[in-house]
Amino acid sequence: MVGEGGDEGEAVPAGAERPGVPYPSYRSPTTGDTGSMNSMTTTPHAEVLRDRHRNRLPQRLRELTGPVDGTVELPLHIAWSGRTSYSLDRPKSRMTLYRTVLAEGRREDLERFLHHRLLAEQWPVLRRLVSPYIREVWEAAFPELLPRTAPAAANAA
Repeated sequence: MVGEGGDEGEAVPAGAERPGVPYPSYRSPTTGDTGSMNSMTTTPHAEVLRDRHRNRLPQRLRELTGPVDGTVELPLHIAWSGRTSYSLDRPKSRMTLYRTVLAEGRREDLERFLHHRLLAEQWPVLRRLVSPYIREVWEAAFPELLPRTAPAAANAA
């Protein structure tokens, strides 16, 4: 909903008509593009999310040295809305742990709670459970996570 306000009849989102309070804007650290946070396009928002996840990436997958079995207790800054205990020995629990850490964890959390081998093994399913921004950033940084396509000869048979 758009209300009247601002200078010279400029449209301002409803609820943002307070005089003297500028509506926030965004400048992408990677492209330098600017855009109003109330923009009808999702480009600035998408870039913010990609940058957030890109900045958390380890340099190499091998830096992910978390446990491969047992139970993991996540701190509240990662698992802030409920369950905090996950069994790595149960596939659904492990998948939920990885999804949660990828979405909410900081770089040191990724290194502490995720293991490179388990991540690679689970990625074909996990990639469909995480946000597209997480998937894009991880697959761009680590091509070994990209889905493997069947060789052309096998498709021709």
